[in-house]
Amino acid sequence: MDISEIINIAWTGVTNNKLRSVLTMLGVIIGVAAVIMVISVSAGTEATIAAQIQGLGTNLLFVSQNFTAGGPRNQTTETQNSLYYPDAAAIATIPGITGVETERNASETIKFGGNTVDSVPVIGTTADFPTVRSSPIGEGRFLSQTDLDQKNTVAVLGSTLAQNLFGSTDPIDQKVIVGNVQLTVIGVLAPRGVVGGTDYDARIYLPITTVFQRFTPSQFARVIGDRINTIVVQVADQSQMNDVILQIQLLLAQRHNLSVDTLPFTVRTQSDIITTQTATTSAFGTLLAAVAAVSLVVGGIGIMNIMLVSVTERTREIGVRQAIGATPNDIRWQFLAEALMLSLTGGLLGVLVGVGGSLIFNATAIATTVIVPSSILLAFASAAAVGIFFGYYPANTAAQLDPIEALHYE
Repeated sequence: MDISEIINIAWTGVTNNKLRSVLTMLGVIIGVAAVIMVISVSAGTEATIAAQIQGLGTNLLFVSQNFTAGGPRNQTTETQNSLYYPDAAAIATIPGITGVETERNASETIKFGGNTVDSVPVIGTTADFPTVRSSPIGEGRFLSQTDLDQKNTVAVLGSTLAQNLFGSTDPIDQKVIVGNVQLTVIGVLAPRGVVGGTDYDARIYLPITTVFQRFTPSQFARVIGDRINTIVVQVADQSQMNDVILQIQLLLAQRHNLSVDTLPFTVRTQSDIITTQTATTSAFGTLLAAVAAVSLVVGGIGIMNIMLVSVTERTREIGVRQAIGATPNDIRWQFLAEALMLSLTGGLLGVLVGVGGSLIFNATAIATTVIVPSSILLAFASAAAVGIFFGYYPANTAAQLDPIEALHYE
């Protein structure tokens, strides 16, 4: 019996019970679609994380404190294990560095005339912020080193905040009340939008030294002083990253009277952060893909179950075919082809559903998705493997039927 005849007989067997065939394929359709959509969501999330981190700026290093629990705590160990604003200033002197930025955050109500905006993020930062964070100035100027040294009461507004407070009025040189402090607006940043979950346009930027002095709660000022959590360093050349990291570690070790090996600070590149984030996302995506793959197995069990029922229902037909010359191998191939046809058709429909669902998710902003071609091949190949694996037992059962008993089966 040639291939075309096997396919024709298998197709007839599948289409004779259309509803049952569709219901049998449902598990495979769901499994294939789920695998494709889960992988596309995982890939989209990884791409989003990478874009957000790259959107913070280029050639960046992040110097942060390691948070450890336990052990004796005293003023000396606190000083050794914490980052301070002067550390950032010292790092800025290292050759190969084009900018250093650090922040101290607060939240205040801002007023101008009759306009009030509540819970505005107040960002104490440094003069290199526009360069390091890729946030160009739109109007006026940004904070200068003189503003930091003299702790000037000046501010730069995000574009959305400026619009909310001033409308069509020119904000430059206007006075705003931040908490209970009057500040002079010296600039407005160009619109940037949301990057990494942060709305840069809805914030107000002050000299970090002014925030230390005016916006640190008095009950915490004595304890935290000019302590900071993270220093962001921009390196001139990607090839200098490792050298600059070593220089930062040596400098911090010297400033905190520690050895490099015991340094309680971490210096990470953007690639390190992306790798850490995507590793977590990939692990979660793998788990979800494994759960989705269970649907394929369930679909395969459904195929095996229906094929066993089909063998029982068509026992007499099998006997007639054997009587007119069909070999056990012909019978085996017939039912195996039916199982494979069910799984491949279900796989094809699952691919269409999975790709369509991924595109809909992306278009409706339910989730950012990136369709991975290899996931389509993987899902389709898995569907074929499921059909062969779970279809072989029913096909072999049919091939081993005794022709005489099959002809007498009612």
